[in-house]
Amino acid sequence: MSKMLSRLGLAMRAGKLVTGDEIVMKTIRSKEAKLVIVAGDASNNTHKKFRDKCGTYKVPLIIGPGRISLGSSIGKPERVVIALTDQGFADMIREEVEKTPEVEYIE
Repeated sequence: MSKMLSRLGLAMRAGKLVTGDEIVMKTIRSKEAKLVIVAGDASNNTHKKFRDKCGTYKVPLIIGPGRISLGSSIGKPERVVIALTDQGFADMIREEVEKTPEVEYIE
């Protein structure tokens, strides 16, 4: 899990990550999002909204760690949803998630 979070920080510093409900939704619709991560402690409504939108646009989705962990990994306060816009970073995160049992990965 810590490797995944440190890679999110790297993606943030590289400018290959967007955060925030509306910006992530726009990124999904424009097909720029390569991977979306939703905090595990987000509301059921948020989970459903992003699960449905990612399913429609065929963007991989991860139900990940809590909002505090997500935020601190990218140097921001609590974050509920993050989208990676670079395929290389998305692949690195997916490889890490496949090894981590406490994270739900949805293709």
